[in-house]
Amino acid sequence: MKIAVISHCTIDSIVLDGSQNDVAGGPACYCAFTSKNLKFDVDLFTKYGPDFPLQQKLLDEKISTYNPLSETKTTRFRIDIDDSDRKLFLQEKCEAIDFVNDVKTDGLLISPVFDEISSDVFSKIKGISDFIMLDPQGFLRRKNTQNEIFLEQTSIDLSRISAIKTNSDELRSLTGTDGHDGMKLLQNQGVENVILTDKQNISLLIKDKIYSISLPNIHLHDTTGIGDIFCATFCCTMLKENDFLWALCFAGGAAQAALESKNIGIEKIPKKGLIESNGSYFYNMVKFRDI
Repeated sequence: MKIAVISHCTIDSIVLDGSQNDVAGGPACYCAFTSKNLKFDVDLFTKYGPDFPLQQKLLDEKISTYNPLSETKTTRFRIDIDDSDRKLFLQEKCEAIDFVNDVKTDGLLISPVFDEISSDVFSKIKGISDFIMLDPQGFLRRKNTQNEIFLEQTSIDLSRISAIKTNSDELRSLTGTDGHDGMKLLQNQGVENVILTDKQNISLLIKDKIYSISLPNIHLHDTTGIGDIFCATFCCTMLKENDFLWALCFAGGAAQAALESKNIGIEKIPKKGLIESNGSYFYNMVKFRDI
């Protein structure tokens, strides 16, 4: 099966426990490499500069890209991490993704980081798949005079979106409210699978029921890319199994495995067997209730 991903590759300067680690990744890489671990073919729509160090790895993993190289430097963030709290600063911004190939794919994962997907490209790329998952973070982000990222209330066209993942701040920026009320508002816009992550607690709204799992309360290390690993696993499992409960549990299992690895950057992306093992545990622990 095939999945397509549209997002910028990035270079992240992760400041953690008093030290700085420069690692390449971004949703483009976290989602693409996670999908490859789940045995999917991957088409990647992205842009990066000549300074991006993972160009050869993308080739080695047989990830298809479409004119990705830019003369502009790769998008770069500084990320200050304190447990589950993060401060994000934009340091470089690559050119926008302006090319969408007329390919067909089983699933599409849209995960902008900052202003790289225009509304026109967003509209056009929806036509390549019937199952589309959106992580809207990059559509909501703005920067202040110190280049620190903040979220702004923003309306997004959610037509044809099959699944969406937000955290509490993103949900509030999308809907003006939070919790289950905010999830219902997204559902009312036509999104079938509405996911809310609140630290270790993960909820999924389907029809009139909320399904929830909780990740173990472990000491957090580098949380960069955890949401991308979650999204890619959810999307791939939905495409393969067509079962939202397995998708939720496998995605939670992938996030848990990545966090427990204590690795930094893309090295934390878990293998398929560990995702499935953790997912089977969560499947027996799912809670649900009517709303």
